[in-house]
Amino acid sequence: MPRLHRESHLVSRIGWLRASVLGANDGIVSTASLIIGVAAAAAKPEAILLTGVAALVAGAMSMAAGEYVSVSSQADTEKADRAREAQEQLDDPASELEELTRIYMARGLDRKLAAEVAGQFTARDPLKAHLRDELGLSPHFEAKPIEAAGASAASFAVGAAFPLLLALVLPRSMLAWGVGLGSIAFLVVLGMVGARAGGAPMLRATLRVTFWGALAMAITAAVGLMFGAVG
Repeated sequence: MPRLHRESHLVSRIGWLRASVLGANDGIVSTASLIIGVAAAAAKPEAILLTGVAALVAGAMSMAAGEYVSVSSQADTEKADRAREAQEQLDDPASELEELTRIYMARGLDRKLAAEVAGQFTARDPLKAHLRDELGLSPHFEAKPIEAAGASAASFAVGAAFPLLLALVLPRSMLAWGVGLGSIAFLVVLGMVGARAGGAPMLRATLRVTFWGALAMAITAAVGLMFGAVG
């Protein structure tokens, strides 16, 4: 008798992984960009550090609120679809069974087998079968607002802490360049970790994260230099 084995698929991580990588990336890029921009404008060290702390706190709260609202909207849509599908099951179960049969036929089963499969799924849990095979709703992709908000806020704070720490230890003369280069190094590590956790090509994911982060910091530095020159 063949032994059963437990499988752990990467898709099960997609919810928290997306929120965590996005939050950490935002934390590094936005905080480092603000610190570099303010430093390039020749601000005092106290103002630079205050900017970094404010960016960490405000960014973490903003990420949590935005993620919660966004994922809650998704959850509301899923809830409405479940309610509609449940009502359709009550109103016209025969049509729903035929609909499920046609779905399986479209996937390659002949009508007899498709009807048998649809009948067995309907006998067990018709709502679950329709949510999965008609609407594509899966537990792996189920909207979890609180989980997403917490992951985004925590990961943003962790990401923002890196450039803020650099701003604390680097001398004023090399603060802008030091924070920029250090943050790029952090982005490289983040890209590698995210690619490894998600099973994505490591080089492409790392280059993508690093390029856009470096571009944001360069633009912000240029704006800071402009304002510094004007001042």
